[in-house]
Amino acid sequence: MSTRKPTHPGAILREDVIPELGISISAAAEALRISRQMLHKILNETAPITPEMAVRLGKFCGNGPEIWLRMQQARDLWEAQQKLADEIKKIPTAKAAA
Repeated sequence: MSTRKPTHPGAILREDVIPELGISISAAAEALRISRQMLHKILNETAPITPEMAVRLGKFCGNGPEIWLRMQQARDLWEAQQKLADEIKKIPTAKAAA
């Protein structure tokens, strides 16, 4: 388990994608066909990338939805592992009978 929290996909959009495209957040939201408020939640890392949003982002960025879902999944999994670390230590690993 990595000690480094995976980057939220919204940070990638905020720091790399939107500046590289040279467009405003309003223009990006309009192109994605979502509200500006929803895009702000993603960019502020307070909303996750859902499968539906991944499809939109994949089309918008031209790189497909899978990468956006993988980034979100990596973050969600890391957060769950951190949250449950003490509890998971108490769960034995099952082994098949010989």
